[in-house]
Amino acid sequence: MKTIYVEAFSGISGNMFLGALLGLGAPLDKIKEELAKMQLGSYEIIHESVNKCGIQATYFNVRLPHEHGHEHEHGHTHEHRNLEDILQIINASGLSREVKSSCAKVFELLAQAEAKVHGKPLAEVHFHEVGAVDTIIDIVGSVLALEYLGVKRGYISKMQTGTGFVKCAHGMMPIPAPATAELLKTLTYYQGELKKELVTPTGAALMAALAVPSPDVPEGFTCSAIAYGAGTWDLPIPNAVRVQLGEINGKQADDALLVLETNIDDMSGEIYPYVTKLLFAQGALDVWLTPIFMKKGRPAYKLSALADREHLQALCGLILKETTSLGVRYGEVRRTTADRHFVSVRLREEEIAVKTGSYQGKLTTCAAEYEDCVKLAEKTGRPLKEILAAACQKTGHTCDE
Repeated sequence: MKTIYVEAFSGISGNMFLGALLGLGAPLDKIKEELAKMQLGSYEIIHESVNKCGIQATYFNVRLPHEHGHEHEHGHTHEHRNLEDILQIINASGLSREVKSSCAKVFELLAQAEAKVHGKPLAEVHFHEVGAVDTIIDIVGSVLALEYLGVKRGYISKMQTGTGFVKCAHGMMPIPAPATAELLKTLTYYQGELKKELVTPTGAALMAALAVPSPDVPEGFTCSAIAYGAGTWDLPIPNAVRVQLGEINGKQADDALLVLETNIDDMSGEIYPYVTKLLFAQGALDVWLTPIFMKKGRPAYKLSALADREHLQALCGLILKETTSLGVRYGEVRRTTADRHFVSVRLREEEIAVKTGSYQGKLTTCAAEYEDCVKLAEKTGRPLKEILAAACQKTGHTCDE
């Protein structure tokens, strides 16, 4: 199972993380092609090799045209967008469903953190710099890079956040900034002595959404490549994040996970979809409902969620807060997963994403993305079942290979 171990000894930001993934071999040209599908307007990608205290690192950044004709770089734009605006940009693009889902998870965590800090409803939160084009590129680009590298699992070390104060849109804020601190609750960190903001909200959100904390290299991890993503600062220590790419051995690849469950017989059905969305955003790997009968024959639902241990307390708290449940039970389960890959095929000049799964080197499943096939069925009038079959056949794969 392809795995990364992120060492944030000098903090982490979105562009530092993406720089390291590019250093590991993620194809910048392919990522640029995918980013163009979001139609974000005019911007310039900066991609260069730099030296940080004797370590050669990859520097990634985005330069945007200033409204007065001057150009300035990453982190200094002030275009405001809310969560709905950003998700609309991502969902309206031609990005794969898997990429859209992972990006949405990162932005939803950011929105929840900002909403809590500022005491506002989620819909009223405007992200300031976070909603700018450069941060959208950092997040979507990082998710694309992980997909191209085939990474299925991420671990993050204890992070140095820096100390002191930083100037934000709302004034001077302590480091870590309040929204960053919210995002770090499920991770491990220390402040250190450097009076700089070393962990940005974007960097924290990426790690909270896509990695689990590990104070040391995970057991069973074998490294095959190492790369460094450079930050902007010149510090007494290398301002870079180190990312190791490797594999977890077969024993470790069998996930030790938890199933959380609670029985509910007195809650409106309208609330379940909302709670499900929140559970996914908070780190649940899967969520499902099972119709059951409780005492005195009352119809009810069993709400279940699959999660890792690091997200247990946050998910339990969310269930108790958002539902009528008075208790959550949980127990350990184990899971073996197939390796997932996405390919694109063209049918009648329409692009359709197809997900394939393989186990121990053999193809086990092939499934076309439902929404892509529905669009083609509605456009052409062909039966949906024919389009689903034709898309898989177009890949040239069969499950008995």
